[in-house]
Amino acid sequence: MKPVFKPGRNMAMKVPAHEYDQTVAFYRDVLGFELIPLDNDEDSNTIRFKFGDKVLWIDRVTTVSQTEIWLEVTTDDMDGAAEYLQANEVVRCDEIEPLPDGFEGFWISSPANIIHLVTNSD
Repeated sequence: MKPVFKPGRNMAMKVPAHEYDQTVAFYRDVLGFELIPLDNDEDSNTIRFKFGDKVLWIDRVTTVSQTEIWLEVTTDDMDGAAEYLQANEVVRCDEIEPLPDGFEGFWISSPANIIHLVTNSD
């Protein structure tokens, strides 16, 4: 049976370090998006904004040369989703960014090289 997939709540922009400050200023100052405080205010390499009913994370990344968009997808069946995506030859790329210990999720790439975090919808 095919697992159910739905859009997640989070989107991330992985922004080169040399464009980070201007990108944050664009969303904060020009568009006036509302900042969402981080639990750890000491992390100066990421910021998040309300983006309608979603959360837009902007991450400073020193290892990219152009901005990448990463999306979250939720599922009601993590094991079934992993099997289904593998059967459909979807590239799994867990090495792209470590997930916290105990976090239920994994990374995949679309055919257009958009990274997606697959998480449990619970």
